Amino acid sequence: MVQHFRPAIVLIVLMTLLTGVIYPFAITGFATVVFPHRAGGSMIMRDGNVIGSSLIGQNFTSDKYFHGRPSATNTTDPNDPTKTVDAPYNAANSSGSNLGPTSQALIDRVKGDVESWRKAGLTEPIPADAVTTSGSGLDPDISPAYALLQVARVAKARNLPEDKVRALVTDAIEGRVLGLIGEPRVNVLGLNLTLDALTAS
Repeated sequence: MVQHFRPAIVLIVLMTLLTGVIYPFAITGFATVVFPHRAGGSMIMRDGNVIGSSLIGQNFTSDKYFHGRPSATNTTDPNDPTKTVDAPYNAANSSGSNLGPTSQALIDRVKGDVESWRKAGLTEPIPADAVTTSGSGLDPDISPAYALLQVARVAKARNLPEDKVRALVTDAIEGRVLGLIGEPRVNVLGLNLTLDALTAS
């Protein structure tokens, strides 16, 4: 009987060591040597302190900063642990809203966001990422169109010429990976740090 179980047990132990220990350590070691910044979480430093990651969005709300796309992440309601409350860009609870295109709650929220843009005087088409959330709720990037849409507000809040702020956005646009993969995008944290550096100088 034991001779029948021995090969299975040996195989389980061998595969556990191979795929659960050796392979992860080898890949992590390789990544640390070849891509140290990415392997370390793509952390962004300022004045010697980690202020974020280029891979995880943050909740910018001030008019002085470019805003990311809406986020549907939430957290436990401190007053009632059986409920949740909105907590945009909560990295501990990455998720989308799970609301489908026929959801009235989603339709109402998007209409409300569009109406806010219209009340602000916008007459041009509104980019989809200005009013829709990402699947993770932590998207660090926005479309160039959405970034350009915010130029007037940021320039006014910082008392800067719009052309200067628009040039910052243009310089921050990242193209498709290898010219084929993904869409052109702007990293919101990176753009806001560039903006801070400009106004500090």
